[in-house]
Amino acid sequence: MKYNETAKVLENREFSAGYRYLTVEAPKQAAEMQPGQFVHIRVPTLETSALRRPFSVFDAQDGKVTVLYKEVGRGTAALSKVQPGETVEIQGPLGRGFPAKCDGVALLVGGGFGVAPLHFLAKRLPRSILFVGGRTKGDLLALDKFEALGVEMKVSTNDGSLGYKGFVVGPLDETINELRAKGEKFELFTCGPDGLLKAVTERALALKVPGWISVDRHMICGMGACFACIQKTVRGNSRCCIEGPVFKAEELVW
Repeated sequence: MKYNETAKVLENREFSAGYRYLTVEAPKQAAEMQPGQFVHIRVPTLETSALRRPFSVFDAQDGKVTVLYKEVGRGTAALSKVQPGETVEIQGPLGRGFPAKCDGVALLVGGGFGVAPLHFLAKRLPRSILFVGGRTKGDLLALDKFEALGVEMKVSTNDGSLGYKGFVVGPLDETINELRAKGEKFELFTCGPDGLLKAVTERALALKVPGWISVDRHMICGMGACFACIQKTVRGNSRCCIEGPVFKAEELVW
């Protein structure tokens, strides 16, 4: 069920250059939110005709919803000025999220903003390993939050400034080979840029293991009416805000 709530802002702080955590009181949505779902937020200082902005959910518990965002345009710049104690209009939960259970080890593969729904997911699953990559160590987000959860992390950077030097699929493939050698089951979960999503999809299909792919598309209405967030699938064109943003690997056509 979707809810519209006038939510009190509890926190809106910068944690890295241009990146911020926004936490609001939204008890109805927090109670039903599933990892991988998203919310639409109306920025109060913009004109009433301005569209809501979609955000992946970083965390939802105890009546609170947290999103991770970056100041990239007029809407998020305005959102960054909202102070604790003020209110925003928030709508959710929206979209189809990740499954609630995993058969074996959950291999979480993220890039950039993709760590947001993976953090929420890691809190729900008993055993997971995070594979996170970026061009430099400055592109790696929320590592302290995953560390606080006790999640094992495999970090990679293109320039070698932190962790494995190269793409994130390097340590991912190594771990997959180790798990297969031990006969351990695993599933793949990913969110990030299309190149990463395609690489994880290919591995899930080749290995015949479950793969859950969160596709990032520009969502305008969030209700499936505008058809702006189309992803090609085996069923034809699917709307990420309704049929996704999480798809099974075998559903996607790249």
